[in-house]
Amino acid sequence: MQDLSSLWQAVLDKLELTVSNISFVMWFKPLKVVDFVDNKKLIIAANSTSAKNQILRNYFDKLSTAVNDIFGDNIEIEVLDQNEEIDYIKTHGDSAKEKEVEVSKNPFNAKYTFDNFVVGKSNQFVYAAARAVAEHPGEKFNPLFIYGGVGLGKTHLLHAIGNYLKEFSPMLNVMYVTCEQFTNDYIESLGPASKSKAVNEFRSKYRNLDVLMVDDIQFISKKTSTQEEFFHTFNELYQNNKQIIITSDRPPKDIETLADRLRSRFTCGLIQDIQSPDLETRIAILRKKCQLEKYAIDDDVINFVAERINTNIRELEGMLSKIYFLANLSNKHSATMEEALEAFNGQLEEDRNEGLSPDDIIDTVCKYFDITRQDIVGKKKSKDVVEPRMIAIYLISEILEIPLVSIGKIFGGRDHTTIMHSRDKISDELKTSHKYQSFISEIKKMLKGG
Repeated sequence: MQDLSSLWQAVLDKLELTVSNISFVMWFKPLKVVDFVDNKKLIIAANSTSAKNQILRNYFDKLSTAVNDIFGDNIEIEVLDQNEEIDYIKTHGDSAKEKEVEVSKNPFNAKYTFDNFVVGKSNQFVYAAARAVAEHPGEKFNPLFIYGGVGLGKTHLLHAIGNYLKEFSPMLNVMYVTCEQFTNDYIESLGPASKSKAVNEFRSKYRNLDVLMVDDIQFISKKTSTQEEFFHTFNELYQNNKQIIITSDRPPKDIETLADRLRSRFTCGLIQDIQSPDLETRIAILRKKCQLEKYAIDDDVINFVAERINTNIRELEGMLSKIYFLANLSNKHSATMEEALEAFNGQLEEDRNEGLSPDDIIDTVCKYFDITRQDIVGKKKSKDVVEPRMIAIYLISEILEIPLVSIGKIFGGRDHTTIMHSRDKISDELKTSHKYQSFISEIKKMLKGG
């Protein structure tokens, strides 16, 4: 049994993955549950008549899918505006607060399927491996370890496997969890007074499975007791030919403080990376997004976005949603280059307003790699200093667009060709190296105060 507020939060979590951030904040986040009648009809309230109409006209299918995933199939939905909510409460009372509901929860996002996954040179092998595992769980590629940078499609593939198994092998007991959720479940099992019972329930939950999928396993790093428990869980499933699928932002050998025996287990199956999409794949991804979301966007806009953003899929799709939103504000049927240029100009202005200086970037890189400023601008040539130095040079060049000669002066009077080599070296590494992608991403978060 679960209370309505928890279930509704789960619905919102699903919706946040299926709509643009702007749409979610404007239309879905303010929604609240008013009542759940006879476990069959969910009554929710919007904060205005226009919000209600927007949801009913443009997003009702997404809302219905999310509700049915969480509450169960064939749930009727009624959306009220503010006045209708007041009238309903006067007639029926505010009855939703105390209700608990028995639900059949589907953890897999219906948006993430194999059909909706755009295959290109950067991901064709990992797609084939995921598909093979879904079709023959426990028989091929066990465990399957998928690694790659943020926003490249790892979670999409996990959900695609789950949705495939739900459709074609519904008798299988399949579980998808994040590493954080596994850790929290384990910690909670250690808390109650009846410790042995709680631990046994935890182990029963995770070891009586046909398929276990764990997202972002890198977060198990430094958690010694959780690693110990996961090791035994892994062994129990593996020895019984149960399928294990794991994702990470880096390969097993690069996960710090990971127990050697876990590292060994992770490498005994298939390890497959997923790389940043090339231009053709990025264009195909954007076209698929337009098809799924029913966006009307000019082809030259799609090409423009694909050329400007080469980092990850989330940024690509986020920019496309922003462009379409700007077109909607202007009551235009189709988004054009006018909206694209406005969207990117806003992004550039945001970057300019950060007020960063070369010193800010150097200090942040020094803090990240635990080295001194004297080391990074000095003459040391050891790897632990050269690598951070090149990253600092790359970031200053990319973010601040300072001339190479000026950057050379900052770094102890180095020649501009040396600075160019460092910048280009990191730029090339970022195309394929998940380690460097992680470095740059985390340092940029620190620069933004994240």
